[in-house]
Amino acid sequence: MDTFFAGTSILYFLGCLTLGVLYSWLLYRGSKNLDKKLRYGLTAIRIIAVTTIAWLLFAPLIKTLNYTLDKPVIIIGQDNSLSVGQIKSTSFNQKLYKQNLKALQDKLSNKYEVKTYNFGDSVSDGFDFKNQGKLTDASAFFQKIKDEYTNRNVGAIVLATDGIFNHGGNPLYGINQINAPVYTVALGDSIPKRDVLISNVNYNNIVYLDDDFNIEVQVQAFQSDNGNTTLTVNQNGAKAAQQSIAINSNSFVKTIPVKLHASKIGVQKYTVQLATLPNEITTKNNTETFYVEVIDGRQKVLLAGVSPHPDLGVLKEAISLNKHYEAKLALADDLNSTDPSKYDLIVLYQLPDAQNISSAFLQKVLTSKKSIWYILGAQSGVNAFNQVQNQVNLGSANGSIQEVYPDFANGFTIFNLSEEDKKTFSTFDPLLAPFGRLTVNASATPVFNQRIGKVSTQQPLLFFTNDNGLKAGYLMGEGLWRWKLSEAENEVQESSLNDLISKTVQYLSVKDDKRRFKVFASKSAYDENETIQFNATLYNESYQAVNEPEVNLQVKNEAGKLFDYTFPKTENAYQLDAGTMMAGNYSYTANTTFGGKKFTASGSFYINALIAEYQQTTANHQLLNTISKQSNGILFMPQDLLKIADEILKNENIKTISYEDRKYDELINIKWLFGLIMVLLSVEWFLRKRNGEL
Repeated sequence: MDTFFAGTSILYFLGCLTLGVLYSWLLYRGSKNLDKKLRYGLTAIRIIAVTTIAWLLFAPLIKTLNYTLDKPVIIIGQDNSLSVGQIKSTSFNQKLYKQNLKALQDKLSNKYEVKTYNFGDSVSDGFDFKNQGKLTDASAFFQKIKDEYTNRNVGAIVLATDGIFNHGGNPLYGINQINAPVYTVALGDSIPKRDVLISNVNYNNIVYLDDDFNIEVQVQAFQSDNGNTTLTVNQNGAKAAQQSIAINSNSFVKTIPVKLHASKIGVQKYTVQLATLPNEITTKNNTETFYVEVIDGRQKVLLAGVSPHPDLGVLKEAISLNKHYEAKLALADDLNSTDPSKYDLIVLYQLPDAQNISSAFLQKVLTSKKSIWYILGAQSGVNAFNQVQNQVNLGSANGSIQEVYPDFANGFTIFNLSEEDKKTFSTFDPLLAPFGRLTVNASATPVFNQRIGKVSTQQPLLFFTNDNGLKAGYLMGEGLWRWKLSEAENEVQESSLNDLISKTVQYLSVKDDKRRFKVFASKSAYDENETIQFNATLYNESYQAVNEPEVNLQVKNEAGKLFDYTFPKTENAYQLDAGTMMAGNYSYTANTTFGGKKFTASGSFYINALIAEYQQTTANHQLLNTISKQSNGILFMPQDLLKIADEILKNENIKTISYEDRKYDELINIKWLFGLIMVLLSVEWFLRKRNGEL
């Protein structure tokens, strides 16, 4: 560290010194009573004190220079993935490679700062030769260097890998952001070996019960011309599909579609397997397992009426067009034998009826707490209708009917209707609605209002209500078959009426989740290197989130082994990081006790096995050579590993950098000067007092 005064400060200092000398000469020139030596000493003290005080008034700057030496940082990155651990070559000695890599570190440490990392599906400090990484992400390694060594003197990077990068971005983009040569060590064998493998399987995570669905299996084969293999797909251990594959080249690639059938609800385990060929380099890439969740997406809709009506046919046809909905028609005597609790939505077509013959059935409907779509018409019993629900009242009804047209209500957002649909509905014939004064709950959401003749009213025609989570729909008129005929006459390509009925049924049949205790995994499908996250929410009777009690979670794998956890608490809920787990199908159950009541929630998830490291068995030395050339480095073979140190030592661009740090401080900020001035003035005062000068 060097300290300097600014150039102008020297002139100020000489002026201050002159002032001190002049002041002291004037003060002590007539002091005849003082001893000569004492007078000279007091004069010197006064010169120093006055000079210092005067100098401080000019607030001079002191320049301080600090020099920092930054030794070059040599970064060694070692591929710790499964593909490196599977190297089978007579020219590669795994034990010697480990020794030489550590010897390289020691040799470079004599002159440079050496940092070591291993990388696979993540980047970690130090060397790790277990080779358990299920993916290889070199871009993450270069990103870590960029993040942690910005503005550092990175001299060189040593990258020991087989060049098989199957995760993250292209590492060539990463090296462009780091101004340092990359010396690559080419591991593995770049000569293709005999191998047949599954390189990819495309599939949907979720399918519906009784649906046929397709998967796409990409098969590759190397050095296997004129060979034959068999592709087999097993579902939960039972054969589901099989195909023979003829290999017609030494670099064979083919995507094979396979049709499967979802015949069972729940998470289904599928295993795709290729029959092995003689002398394959590995068979670990001949099999891939994946999981598909089969759900019963079909919603059951009950169409209940007293007698046949063309509207019921229109409704059933529209609902049945969606394969995820199943419509059943129940009329007259069938109503008493029908259990409404088995359905997701109940359409009461002109029920209650005027004769009130369906009262027993209606009672079962109301106690089932299911969503209801009321459709009124000439056969409706209006008084009974007013009694079975509390959202709508049709007063002063005398049994007469009136024609009403649909008029789209502004602000409707529950589901989308296109502008074309709105125009189509405006051209439809009128429905026949019971005549009377209509009173509707203020929270009702209308789709259409009633238009009588050319007069638009605010009386709703089709609308929805929601009573504490129990949804209901109301259509205040019959004659949907008229709308169907209107579409036929206009030769409409896509039925707006079918779309309206389908969306209405879908909205009403979807249940609001009002459970007080909810626990769910963040995803239903994970890769085996992903951490499993769980979230839990507990509500009090006012449906406010609370997290006072402890929540326990038990996870069970396919073998029946149990894993117990306790949820950590967040601000008003619960969140758990369960870490990583082995590939397979899992179920879980959570429980807690609150307000003297026990709450339980359950679910499932599955973890897909990662086989990316086995899907490419040929090392990519060409990529490594490109990385080295692009960064002004050199590619080395493993047996020449120690030569990298010599190459780095003779590289004149890899050298220590000296950083100069300039700092300017005002002299007035130096506190000890004030102490010095006080001491000098105090000593002078004491000596003058003692010798009678004061």
